[in-house]
Amino acid sequence: MVSPKLTTEDNEKRSAALNSLVAAVGLTSMKIVVGLLTGSLGIMAEAAHSGLDLVAALMTYIAVRISGRPADRTHLYGHGKVENLSALIETLLLFVTCSWIIWEATHRLFFHKVEVEVTFWSFAVMATSIVIDISRSRVLARTAKKYNSQALEADALHFATDVWSSSVVIVGLACVKLGEWAPSLGWLRQGDAAAALGVSGLVIWVSLQLGRRTIDALVDSAPIGIEERILAAVSAVPGVQDCHNIRARYSGPMLFIDLHVLVDGRQTLFEAHALTETIEGVIQQIVPHADVTVHPEPY
Repeated sequence: MVSPKLTTEDNEKRSAALNSLVAAVGLTSMKIVVGLLTGSLGIMAEAAHSGLDLVAALMTYIAVRISGRPADRTHLYGHGKVENLSALIETLLLFVTCSWIIWEATHRLFFHKVEVEVTFWSFAVMATSIVIDISRSRVLARTAKKYNSQALEADALHFATDVWSSSVVIVGLACVKLGEWAPSLGWLRQGDAAAALGVSGLVIWVSLQLGRRTIDALVDSAPIGIEERILAAVSAVPGVQDCHNIRARYSGPMLFIDLHVLVDGRQTLFEAHALTETIEGVIQQIVPHADVTVHPEPY
C-alpha cells in the first residue's frame, strides 16, 4: 500500500515535470520557426538547446514516474536510481548538442559568412523564453529541493541556464542590429555566432557540474561530511559506547544509511531496540526522511 504522503510527493513531482514538458514543446517550436525565418544561429542554437530540453523533460517525466514505484522483489532499494540515470543521459545529450553548435559557429565566424535578419520576432521569442524559463525553473527547483529529486534538479538547472543563454543571444542579436545601423561597426554583425559560442560554453560548464554529481550518485559516493556528522551525533546519544561502519548511499531522492553501534550488553532486547529507535531519530534530524538501519552490538 502506497502511503498518502508518497502519493502527494509523486503527484507534485509529476505535475512539475509535465508542466516543464509542455513548456519545452512550445518554446522549441517558437525558436525553430523564428530561427529559420531569420537565419540566426544564436536562435537556432537556442532552439537546439530547447529541443534537447524537450527530450530531457520527457525523460525526466518518465524517470519521475518510474522512481516513485515502491521497492519490489527485484529492486529491493526501490527505483530511485532511474532519476540518476536520466540525469546522466541528459548530460551526454547536452555535450552532443554543444559540439554541433561550436562547429557551426566556428564555421560561420571564419569560413562562411551568413547574413542574419534581426526582426521584432527575434527579440520577442527570446524574451518570451526567458519569462517561461524563469517560471518553470523556480517550480522545478522548489519541488526538487522539497523531495530531493536529482532528475527535477537537473531540469531546473537546465532552465536556469537557459535564462542566461537566452540573454546572451539577445545581446548577440542587438550587436547584429547595431552593426546594420552603423557600417563602421560592421564587425558587430558577427555577434550572433559569438553569442552561440557563449551559449555553448555556458551549457558545457553546467553539464560538467551536473555530470559530476550524477556520476557520484550512480557509483554510490557518500555525501560529503555525512559520516563525520552522523558519528558526532550518534556518539553523543546516552547508552552508545561506540559508533562505526557508517555507510551512506543515495538511490534517487532517498538516502540509505546503515551503521553499527556498541551498547551495554546487559540491556534487554526491548531496551536495545528502543535505543536504536532513538539513534534513528537523531540521524533523521540531520538527514530528514533517510532510510536508517542501526545494528546494535554488545559492548
